[in-house]
Amino acid sequence: MDLTSYLTRQRELVEATLDRLVPPATKPPARLHAAMRYSLLGGGKRLRPILVLAAAEAVGGAADPALPFACAMECIHTYSLIHDDLPAMDDDDLRRGRATCHKQFDEATAILAGDALLTLAFELAVRPVEGARPGVTLELITLLAQAAGSAGMVGGQMLDLDAEERAVDLVELQNIHIHKTGALIRAACVAGGQLGGGDAEQIRALKRYGEAIGLSFQITDDILDEVGDARVMGKNTGSDRKKSKATYPFLMGLTRAREEAERLTEAALGFLEPFPAGAEPLRALARFILSRTH
Repeated sequence: MDLTSYLTRQRELVEATLDRLVPPATKPPARLHAAMRYSLLGGGKRLRPILVLAAAEAVGGAADPALPFACAMECIHTYSLIHDDLPAMDDDDLRRGRATCHKQFDEATAILAGDALLTLAFELAVRPVEGARPGVTLELITLLAQAAGSAGMVGGQMLDLDAEERAVDLVELQNIHIHKTGALIRAACVAGGQLGGGDAEQIRALKRYGEAIGLSFQITDDILDEVGDARVMGKNTGSDRKKSKATYPFLMGLTRAREEAERLTEAALGFLEPFPAGAEPLRALARFILSRTH
């Protein structure tokens, strides 16, 4: 398939929907809404919402009914980036090729913009989905809360902070990233499958696919932080090393880290073997995650 065209089409669909669903920058409190839109609509791969849509299609469903939930995933991801960039966390001044939210506005506004995007995500996620089975909305809200909270992304961020400037083994590093990065990616795949009407076996396969590509994504991210071009990536590189963070290249070396990302990609593709041709975007996305340059 033509992945470039697919990603462009789906990204434009997600961004048009976000633009429609997020309050305009002129609506009071205008500074808050301007900061939300600055970070949310300022570029990005839109991987998590695209995974929601692709997983819905993989089980034979339609993508459009899943759009509000897909946008909820992107709101949570963007809120996490705003907060990660703050001086109290990673203290970064560049994100997606532009000044980070707290640099463009101020720290207090950035914190509130992140808070507002997190709560907006749940407002979007509870919207009724035409054709979805009864009870699926409640299941997905629970899934989203667990993936975003202390049992998922936020918990992983705390584990990551606790691990700075001390020795970390591979098992602990994997546990950090299963939560910090993998939880939302896994949730996106599962949610898409549920919204598309997938059966229990398909949902289990999508969950395992999401787990595999989530770790592959993080390993590739670690590699790019070492060898990537900051101009291409739109953010500073080498920050993990400067902060003495444990990474896959640090613990395994670049060659073995690449091999592990390749192994995970092959595993992800294996989980999709029972799926028909409708899952081709998910297959292509797994390969894209492995080969990306930003």
